[in-house]
Amino acid sequence: MIELQSIARRYQSADVETVALRHVDLRIERGEFLAVMGPSGCGKSTLLNILGTIDRPTSGAYRFDGEDLTRLSEPKLAKFRARHLGFVFQSFNLVDDLTVYENVELGLLYRDNIAGRKRDLIEAAMDRVGIAHRARHFPHQLSGGQQQRAAIARAIVGAPDLILADEPTGNLDSDNGAQIMAILRSLNAAGSTVVMVTHSQAQADQAMRQVNMLDGQLLLSVTRPDIAETGVI
Repeated sequence: MIELQSIARRYQSADVETVALRHVDLRIERGEFLAVMGPSGCGKSTLLNILGTIDRPTSGAYRFDGEDLTRLSEPKLAKFRARHLGFVFQSFNLVDDLTVYENVELGLLYRDNIAGRKRDLIEAAMDRVGIAHRARHFPHQLSGGQQQRAAIARAIVGAPDLILADEPTGNLDSDNGAQIMAILRSLNAAGSTVVMVTHSQAQADQAMRQVNMLDGQLLLSVTRPDIAETGVI
């Protein structure tokens, strides 16, 4: 599904060049749950941003189902994101003056050919993460766990091929974090490919595979056959 070949990302300021990624090679299979770990500043978020086409690599190739996304224009990348990707952020990124229903609806903003199905898609996404009863509430009326459920509903409402989660439990207590991890595992079991950045070894252990990063490089990849074969722990 995804293949990164010799991906590098450098940032240039007036006096300093910062190397965020160094010749990263990575394959992610369809239906996989991959956890990316490493210390702060190691390149995890940069890698996730490149996978999400939010950032472009300085060099290398990013192929998604055989198509090199590094060659696409920004308008074509925007259409690609709308059709194939769902994003879950640590800080939820909900719009404060929109209801839960309206926030989830944003996930369909750039989707075509959904006329007459929008309401059903939104309600199905909210049901799937257990937030439908809060549809008319605003983010400030929700707990942190409920806000993250709403954010996940927004991410999955368009049935994306790939869910990218950046520290999805980082702002939650352990109970709510466990519930969010259960939702991500259930989405993966239903066929979604999930890539999650995390600092938590316990959460990384729930993924099919872990990759460890340091100084912009992939150091180690560990697969858990018990999860890869069954999809459960």
